[in-house]
Amino acid sequence: MLDVLQGFVHELRDAGLPVSMTENLDAMRALEHLDISDREVFKAALGATLVKHHRHRPAFDTVFDVYFSLYSRGVDAEDPNAEEWEALLGQQGEASGGGAGGELSREELAEMLLTALMTMDRDELRRLAAAAVSQFAGMEPGRPVGGTYYLYRTLRQLDLDELSARLVGRAREEGDVPADALAARLQAEEFQTRLRELRELIESEIRRRLVADRGVEAMARTLRKPLPEDVDFMHASREEMLALQRAIYPLTRSLAARLAQRRRRRHRGSLDFRKTVRASLSYGGVPAEPKFRHPHPSRPEIMVVADISGSVASFARFTLQFVYAMASQFSKVRSWVFIDGIDEVTRFFQDSDDVTDAVHRVNTEADVVWVDGHSDYGHAFSAFHDRHEREVTKKTSLIFLGDARNNYHASQAWVLGSLRERARHVYWLNPEPRGYWDTGDSIMADYASFCDGAYECRNLRQLERFVTAIADG
Repeated sequence: MLDVLQGFVHELRDAGLPVSMTENLDAMRALEHLDISDREVFKAALGATLVKHHRHRPAFDTVFDVYFSLYSRGVDAEDPNAEEWEALLGQQGEASGGGAGGELSREELAEMLLTALMTMDRDELRRLAAAAVSQFAGMEPGRPVGGTYYLYRTLRQLDLDELSARLVGRAREEGDVPADALAARLQAEEFQTRLRELRELIESEIRRRLVADRGVEAMARTLRKPLPEDVDFMHASREEMLALQRAIYPLTRSLAARLAQRRRRRHRGSLDFRKTVRASLSYGGVPAEPKFRHPHPSRPEIMVVADISGSVASFARFTLQFVYAMASQFSKVRSWVFIDGIDEVTRFFQDSDDVTDAVHRVNTEADVVWVDGHSDYGHAFSAFHDRHEREVTKKTSLIFLGDARNNYHASQAWVLGSLRERARHVYWLNPEPRGYWDTGDSIMADYASFCDGAYECRNLRQLERFVTAIADG
């Protein structure tokens, strides 16, 4: 078991969870005081000692299900009805892979599932889930097919929508039909919850068999997903986008508090000689307690200029949300967006308390098309320079967001050089990997030469590091 636990912790680290040696030892000590045969208690103890943030919980759950799937309950010799079920399903050592060949017809299995779902007999549901996997998944040992494919094949045959309708019909036959609309809705939601539990049992059974066939490490690598803060802005799925959206505000609150505390510690002011000498009189003239002047640390003024064309739009959206959520750390935040034209969109953020709504208005109402709506950094930057050059001061930090893919138009990189002479700092954030810079129509090097720093910024973790740097600066 210790080897399994160590492999489990290593996989959590590979998945991005920050698990220290101390937390690893805490987990092992916790297991000394509980019954590890109780799977839910075992999982709760590991989660309490190893997971620091709720955003990391889904990754923990996935790794746990893989590493301890062989210790979950299956149709095995410990089951009092094991022989009956093995005969019924035609299984021979299902833990080594399992396959089709059961004698149950689809209608028979559906009827048995319906009965188990009505009574919510979880042991029966577990056995029926194993039967459904054996009957419909078509799993073959050694076949390099993902669990999603097997889950799709099984659920397609079971048809959960049909099962849901039959559950309602069975309840009606038994006279268990609520009289009012609210009770009927609650009953429908309860049936959906039961069907989700059935789906999870099927998924767990498939995963258990795949782990037995391929090994824990291989399955963990296959199922590994990035944490929300490591998801690539430009290639995020819809589900990952929602996870990013949920992660932004808690992250900015904790970051803002950390930066404010750090600024107070770092900026304690210069030595006040007169007060120090006066205080030393109570110590016989020994300056035992130095006195410092009250600090007045200046916070940077931020101007954000963001490309919102094509796939870069999602990167710009999250960056704008992050910067405005961090607005308390800056004296002023102004923003512009561009494609081949450029428009200031600060007004949208000032008019709305909801940053998400403001960003939606940016994407739908901003005047950013000049000719054909294809990226033209040179024209957009020239227009920005003509209109706003005098507004850039030594308190201003300029942040340009974009992939610098200019469709082979003139770069007008001199604009950044001119702005750099007036600004406190000029930074560039690029959502593409560094290896892609200056390939094709990318002219990143032209712009980077006039910046204090050009950063790869593909995810929230990199964006957090950057915001920390400029808020300190």
